[in-house]
Amino acid sequence: MMHDKAMKDERRTDELWRWTAGELAQGIRTKAISSREAVMNCLNRIYKVNPHVNAIAEVLAEDALQAADMADYAVFKGEELGPLHGVPIASKINSNQAGLATTDGVVAAKDNIANTDSPSIANLRKAGAVFVGRSNVPSFSLRWFSNNDLHGKTLNPWDSSRTPGGSSGGASAAVASGMVPFAQGNDIGGSIRYPAYACGIPGIRPTIGRVPTWIGTDDVDPTLAVQLMIAEGPLARSVGDLRLGLSVMSALDPRDPIQSPAPITGETLQRPIRVGLLRDVGVVKPEPAVNQALDDAASYLSDAGYIVEEVELPLFAEAYKLWYLLALEDLISLKPLIEQYGDEGAKINFKYNCEIAEKWWGKPSLEKYKQGYARRHTLIMQLQQFLEKYPVLLLPISSEQAFKQDADIESIENNRRLLDAQWSMMAIPVLSFPAMSVPISVFEGLPTGVQLLGRRFREDTLFDAAEAIEARANIPTPINPSFD
Repeated sequence: MMHDKAMKDERRTDELWRWTAGELAQGIRTKAISSREAVMNCLNRIYKVNPHVNAIAEVLAEDALQAADMADYAVFKGEELGPLHGVPIASKINSNQAGLATTDGVVAAKDNIANTDSPSIANLRKAGAVFVGRSNVPSFSLRWFSNNDLHGKTLNPWDSSRTPGGSSGGASAAVASGMVPFAQGNDIGGSIRYPAYACGIPGIRPTIGRVPTWIGTDDVDPTLAVQLMIAEGPLARSVGDLRLGLSVMSALDPRDPIQSPAPITGETLQRPIRVGLLRDVGVVKPEPAVNQALDDAASYLSDAGYIVEEVELPLFAEAYKLWYLLALEDLISLKPLIEQYGDEGAKINFKYNCEIAEKWWGKPSLEKYKQGYARRHTLIMQLQQFLEKYPVLLLPISSEQAFKQDADIESIENNRRLLDAQWSMMAIPVLSFPAMSVPISVFEGLPTGVQLLGRRFREDTLFDAAEAIEARANIPTPINPSFD
């Protein structure tokens, strides 16, 4: 019996890349494993899998091993350890990390070396995390496909013909295929939630002001949409790791003028908790696989004691189109840069997005822009009142499973179809409530999942509901690429 246990432990240690971030942190803290073992295990997994998936744009092997050795020495000396001490993770290549290039998938930015860490990177570093690589993004981080001329195309480990999502597509593909247990991402139009969905892992877009966010340099003034809609958050293979990651990433940073010191856990909600099930807001009907995922999630929540009731909330359709007035108008300032330095996919997608938005809103004007932000306030108020009765909302991430690669640039008609399928991806940043992607099962070889939305600064209620779903879901990550 002892021999069998030793063999099991040895085999388990040989596959540290399968462990969650929480398991690795506990193992390192208790000296059951070393940080060097964990980091080396993940690096070996990167060397094996990344050539097939291209999720990690830059491998940081030398720095990571040095950091791992320092982490192990700190354990040996009995120093105070952070929650992610010695754990290998990935950072997104559109986020500043001191001494490394913030390329954002743009060839012209390949030597854009950052002097300081962005707040989320700094908080992860303070928590003891070891950065083993930088994850890929689309050019300018503006597509749901993580392809660019500088770092190449990231593939979905479930199916190479499908997108891994964007802009955190490299992050989601790396986590899903076992290269890292945890990755940092950001989201202004689905860039955490959609990649997590496409690759079958959980990911959360927190409340605006929960995680400190800082874009660019001290001499750059972020646009209003960036200030009010972009959120930093984690992607992982377990809801527990999202809890851990969010608590770490939420440490206060003076560079963010709107960050709030709200508690991670709020007051206990009155039970039974009501969940509103929202399938269709009048934009496009979900495919059968998406409807089945919603039905399964509703069943799991009901079995866990929640009361799930179908609801209607047409305000989401309005908020979806509002994104293309408020956020896209702010992004117009990037148009000259995209036209000069963007790859072909970025140029075509942005052109189509602008043409579709103009059909909805006409030529942008200051008056329309002001009216749009006034309307945003009213929609937020309406949703906030709705959440008094239904503290959790269950809804689709997309009306379809993961898109075929480059589907957004096939034609303007196809681009519009994708925009409609992603109505919740755009509506939620406008409304600025927390939302997360929760995987459910595999349908015809591709993962399916659902989205949970909750009250502001009540990510804890989403984690609780997500764990009830996770306990019944059947997503076998980490996976080996199906085309390996």
